[in-house]
Parts: sequence; C-alpha cells; structure tokens
Amino acid sequence: MRLHINYHTTWGQNVFVYGSIPALGNWDESKAVEMKYISPEVWCIDIEINDNANIEYRYLIKDNNENVISREWGNPHAILNEANKDFDIYDIWQGVPQQKFLYTSGFSNSFFKHDSAKIKYYKRTILLKVNCPYAKKDQVVILCGSSKALGDWDSANAISFTQTSHGEWQLAINATQIKSEQEYKLAIYDNIEKKIVHWEEGQNRILTPIKEKGDIVKIDSLNYNYNWLNWKAAGVAIPVFSLRSNDSFGIGEFSDLKKMVDWAKATRQKIIQILPINDTTITHTWVDSYPYNAISIYALHPIYLGLKAYPLKDEKLYKQYEKEAAALNKLTKIDYDKVLALKWKYIRDLFNELGKTTLKSKEYQDFYVHNEEWLFPYACFSHLRDKYKTPTFSIWKTHSIFNRKKLANFVETNKEARENVDLLCFTQYLLHKQLVDVKEYAHGHDVILKGDIPIGISRDSVEAWVEPHLFNLDVQTGAPPDDFSYFGQNWGFPTYNWDEMAKDGYQWWIKRFRKMSDYFDAYRIDHILGFFRIWEIPLSSVQGLLGYFSPALPLTVEEIRSAGLWFDEYRMTTPYIHEHFLGHIFGNDSQEIINNYLKPIAWQRFELKEECNTQVKIKALFEGKNDYKSVRLRDGLYSLCNEVLFIKDKREPWKYHPRITAQFSYSYKDLDEGAKGAFNRLYDDFFYRRHSQYWRDQAMTKLPTLISSTSMLVCGEDLGMVPECVPSVMHELQILSLEIERMPKDRDAQFNYLQNLPYLSVCTTSTHDMAPIRLWWKENREVTQKYYNSVLWKQGAAPEDCTADISGQIVSNHLNSPAMLAILPLQDWLSFSDKLKRPNPEEERINIPAIAQHYWQYRMHLTLEELLDAKDFNDQLSSMIESSGRK
Repeated sequence: MRLHINYHTTWGQNVFVYGSIPALGNWDESKAVEMKYISPEVWCIDIEINDNANIEYRYLIKDNNENVISREWGNPHAILNEANKDFDIYDIWQGVPQQKFLYTSGFSNSFFKHDSAKIKYYKRTILLKVNCPYAKKDQVVILCGSSKALGDWDSANAISFTQTSHGEWQLAINATQIKSEQEYKLAIYDNIEKKIVHWEEGQNRILTPIKEKGDIVKIDSLNYNYNWLNWKAAGVAIPVFSLRSNDSFGIGEFSDLKKMVDWAKATRQKIIQILPINDTTITHTWVDSYPYNAISIYALHPIYLGLKAYPLKDEKLYKQYEKEAAALNKLTKIDYDKVLALKWKYIRDLFNELGKTTLKSKEYQDFYVHNEEWLFPYACFSHLRDKYKTPTFSIWKTHSIFNRKKLANFVETNKEARENVDLLCFTQYLLHKQLVDVKEYAHGHDVILKGDIPIGISRDSVEAWVEPHLFNLDVQTGAPPDDFSYFGQNWGFPTYNWDEMAKDGYQWWIKRFRKMSDYFDAYRIDHILGFFRIWEIPLSSVQGLLGYFSPALPLTVEEIRSAGLWFDEYRMTTPYIHEHFLGHIFGNDSQEIINNYLKPIAWQRFELKEECNTQVKIKALFEGKNDYKSVRLRDGLYSLCNEVLFIKDKREPWKYHPRITAQFSYSYKDLDEGAKGAFNRLYDDFFYRRHSQYWRDQAMTKLPTLISSTSMLVCGEDLGMVPECVPSVMHELQILSLEIERMPKDRDAQFNYLQNLPYLSVCTTSTHDMAPIRLWWKENREVTQKYYNSVLWKQGAAPEDCTADISGQIVSNHLNSPAMLAILPLQDWLSFSDKLKRPNPEEERINIPAIAQHYWQYRMHLTLEELLDAKDFNDQLSSMIESSGRK
C-alpha cells in the first residue's frame, strides 16, 4: 500500500501516519510512521500489508521533537482491503470543513440520510472517493465525462456514486476502460425531480489511466467543490412538561413527543427543542419543577414516563389511574406534587407486575451494564435521599462519603435498598427505551430533537456526592445583572474545578455529552459563557451582585492606584452605610433599621451588626415573614450588603474585583468626581478589555475537546454580559449563537437587526426566561411604540394588544432572517392565529428568572390532537416556512 498526501509544511514539520494495523502503530500516536518528503507539498510512504483486514488510518503533523502540531478532523481514512491487490492511494488532508454542521448526526441520520453500501473492486480499479455532504435525501452524486465509459457528457448516462459513509461517496471504475486521460465533472442528481440540481464548481477534472501493471486499486480522494449550501430550517421550542395530549397523565410525557413530531412534520419544521429532562427530585414537591437543578446529569426524570405505553394488567386498577390522570390533565397548569405522586404510585404497581421479568431480560441487562457507572450511584443516592429525608448527603447517618464497594454490599444485604434500587433502575430503563424510540421516530419524519445542557449541577446531586473533587462546593454560581434580573442571578450551583477536570481530558464532560447523544442530534449549551468564565458568588450571598468572574485577573492595589483612584480597603470593600441615604431605602423605618440592625462607627456612618452582616444571615432573620414591610426591610438590608466598590478575590485575597454595576450604589455616588472618573476607567477596562485573550484561552482549552466528543450539532446560549472574545471562538468552532431581536449584543442598540444575523445562529422571538411576543408587547409601552415604528415600519400609535397580523409579521421577519435555524416557542407560533392562541397572554410565561423559586407549571392550552387537526393554520404555517426557504 503506497500512501501519497499533499500537505504544505513549514521548516521543522513532518507528516506522519498511524492506524489500525501493526505497520501503522495500532493507533498508537507515538508509533506513527514518518512519511518521505518527495517534492514540494507531496509526502509518500510504502506500507507492507500482511493480512486481509480492512485498514483505517490518520495523518499527523509533528515537529522535529515529535510533538504533535496538528491532527486531522473527522473520521479516519478507511480502505476496504482485498487479498492480492496493491493499493496506490492519493489522499487529501482532512481539515475542519467550512460547513461542519453537515456532518452532524441530524444530517447523517435524518435530513440527508442515505443507505450506505460497500464498493466492489474490478481486477484493476480506479476508485474515486468524494467528500460530499451536500447531497440531500433522495439525491446522489454522479459523474459525467468525455468518454463512453464516463457517459459521453450525457447526464442521462452519468455514473452514480455509492455512499459508503455519511458524506463520503465512492465510485469504482474499471481501469481497463480508461486508456487515456479523460475529462469529467461531478454533479448532484435529484431522484425525485429527475434532474441535476448542482454541477460541481470549478474546472473539469482529469481522470488518468493506471500505468502500473498487475491487480491494483488506485484511489483518488477528492473534495466536492460546493461554494456554500444555504441550508436553513425552522423548529419549535417547548418543554416536555408543557406538552398536553389526550394520553397525558397531567404533564407532558416522552410519548407525547411523537405527536409533536407529527405536527412538526405537518408544518415543515425540522427541530423540536426542549428544556433539560434530567431527574430533579430533591423535595418531592413543586420546588423540584425547576429543570436546571438536576440531581443527576444522566438520569431521566421519572415524571416524563409515558404511562399509557405500559398499561397495567389489572384493568380495574388501570381504569382508576386513568380517571385520576384525566382529572389532572384537565387543569390549566401542572399540579406537580399530585402528578409526581400519582406517577410514582403507578410505576411501583407497574414494577410489581413487570419488574422481575424485565430485570432478567437481556435488553435490560445490556442497558444496565452499559450505564452502571452512573446508574448504580444514582439509584443509591435516591434511596438514601428518601431514607434520610434529605438530599444533603453530608448529613446522612451512613454513606455520606461515596464508596462504591460499601454501597454494593449495603444493597445486597438490605432488602428495602435492593427493592428501591431495582425499581429506580427499572424506571430509568423504561425512560431510556421510550426516549430512544422517540428519537428514531423523529428521524423517520425528517425531524430531530434538540436538548439542553445546564451549565450547573446541584450541590445536592449524585455528581457532587460521587466526585466532589471536581467542584468548588465552597462557592456558588449565577449570572451578573442583565435584562432578566437587576440584582443578578444566584443559581446556587457549585462552580467547576477545571484544573481537576483537565487531568483526565475532561472525561466528566465527555461522558455527559455522549449520554446526551443517545437522545439528541443537537443541543444547547446553557450559558456557554461559563466555559470562558463563570460568575462566582460567595455562599454568604443571596443575590448575585457580590459575585465576580472566575477565572479572572483581579487587580492589585498598585494597579488600582495607578489608575488614579486612591484605594481605601475598608471604605471600598466593606458595606458603605451612611445615614443620608437610609431614608431613600427604608423611608420612615430608617430609625428602626439603625436601632435593630446597624452599629455606629463614625458620625452618620454605620456597619451591619454581626448577626446580620451577610445576606444569608438577613434571610434567616426574616424567614417566614412575608408581609409587605418585612419583605421591604429585608430587601433593603440586602442592598446595604451590596454597598461596596471592590470585592476581595477568594483565592488571592490581596487582589480585588470591581463590583459589578457599582455605579448604581451610594458608595459610588458619594465619591468625588475625580474618583468616579478613575473608577469608571478602571471598571470599563476590567470588564470589557482586560480579559479578552485570557478568557479566549480558557474556552479554547475546554470547548474543542468537548464538542468533538459527539456528532451532535452544537448551539450556545450566549446572552448576557458577553466578552468580546466570545463571537470569534464560537465562529472558529462553528457553534451556533443565540440571537434574539429584543436582546441585541450591541450595547448601543435597542433591537437586533434581523437581516444582519450571522448564518451560524439560532434566531428566536423569545426564550423560556422571557415573555412571549404578546406579553412582551404589553410590558413597556415606550419600547413597544419604538419597535412598532422603527422595526415593523408602521405609522401612528401602536395597538394596545399585539394583534394576529402584527405577530404574523414578527414571525415572518424571523423566518426570513439569514440565521440557519429559526426556533420559536410554541406560544409565538400560535400568536398569529386568533383561533388557536391562548386568550390570556399572561398565562404563556414559563419562567421569571428574578423569582428564585419559580413554579414551572406552564402547559399548552390545546391538546396536541387539536393542534394536529388545525389544518388551515398548519397549512398557513407550512406555507410561511416554505416560502422563507426553510424546508
């Protein structure tokens, strides 16, 4: 086997090859074989093959010290070996394609799916291997050329290629028919339209005859020349819990997703985007409705199991369950507590009927073996959580520290534990089967599922119990102030110990992503900014204002003073409390605050008493007091805690972070004008310039490894305070950004100009954290009026309500944007139908980020069956999507 590759190296670089056979190092990079430099950009090597095994291999670029400089992207080169044949192979370096998304699983398994087959060789063969991911379903790559063997330039006689793997097409030509050089052209032929839909760009190619004698296979690798495939699609965003069908048990279920797939297919949508679906059971109450606080990054939530797919054998009991489920299903909103209790009761009865036979089945046992690493700890955690009535493992009487061997012995010797562990594993098996079935059903309808990977994990989770060294459990994370929350957000999650995670190449994340790929072909990285830096908040805080970015480059005292600001540590790092502004915060209750909560330190200056000098202490003092005055005093005391200009770094306490939005504090307002100007210069440089390269390096250390671990399409939620390095990283890695018209990333703009959106993006009208179109229209009359006149180009006063016509125009504008994906919430799709939209738009909101413990209980007001029957609307929507080029 002779390998040739064209690659332009610089001085000190060499090309190596390694692969699946001993002569190529058995996939050991350190045993890669160095190739010979033949001529400018041409490298060659002869390899002796001693068996008939098929061969896979990759190329590497190393320096003179054999350090790897560059690796190929994608799948390895593959050769179908055959006895007694020589192979003369002309390869091309496999770099990252300009449209990498075409190689993701949504395209290979759904949108552009083709049946793959193997090629058969002639005695003497010229094999063309063409990289062409552009051929859609029902399309094929063809060759048309200048001789009879190549079709005589008649497309009717063109030769069809065979797809051997996604994006790779092969054509075996009998070399005895090629006596001289032949010109040819590649094209894409549509079997439905019965015509060529694309001729390859560029000059004609030349097919050269084989000069060598004997049984030989000459392989030419080619890239199909296609300048740009402007593929675009539409989709719907809806949480699973929000689905409603005639079969639902009071909440949306995995089985309901099939009907949503049917609706997507009927309206030419290709993507169904959902919120996280992992188990969040901490209290067994509605507090667990928050989908971003999972107790396991792997386990699916039992509440989503479609129970009608598993009817009980006891018909009388089953009918009683149906009756209870029907009553819950009629509710406008989810009654989380009752639904969860009913479902677990049903699952236990189902387990009593099917458990023993299921656990003995080969399919279950294969599932268990494949998932045991996370499944067993999850089941033990859940059992111990319920046994000790708390998920806080540090206070459990036994097994507070994870030990797999001790747990295995405990489960084997404790009947109750054994039964509960088996029940939980049985439930996860059914959930897995059901969701995989939905994924395959979606593929068959040209639809894919898009999942959501939360940025955080619960500090009371299986992961924190099993691998605490991977997390910083002494801090919490959230987000700085933004359009969602004036005081920032405190999610309560621990932050990641990235240094520890890096030691094994981020396996924790890779396993997480790969598990996601069992169910999804695309995913949204929640708060992707966290891979650049995360907002880290002390455990003593309730709000998010006292956080800072981590990792970061905090300021030394010398740097602060060199900026023109005289640094007084006590004045600037402890809460600045002066009598003159207490009235603005507490009104007539100021003296009560001074008497009960403050300690004088100077004339008209105070500090908080020891028992209330943190927000957590203040929260505890006011626990259970929900009257207006108590809430106002509590929030006012919270604000006093925030009256600082700088925050000490936890790891380097001699360095300081400017407090976010400190310009709104009284501590800032009481500075002299010179100090304000110096602080502003320092602040702007710190937050918008100082960390650009540093945070880029942080992201590029992590993200390439993680996103290459699966073939899913990667989207990033990049909203909020976005560092200037983020767009370039996402563009380089081809991660789709999130674009929202009313949340422009340009700080000087009020609205995003939709026609300027990047192609590699997801545009949407709203998210689960925002008011849908019709509710947003009523939130701020001034903003609405400006939008009506300057964005929709309407004259006069904006209507009080967002009419169906206005909603339709907004939806149409998004569909016609350049963004690859337009994924809209179901509420906004329905907004332009007076017949189908919800009468009260205030009932359409899913989450309010400013409310720490929001009840996530939104459900569709229609059933999926009713939505599928709405033919006129579905036809209208289908037409809108098709006319926008998203089909």
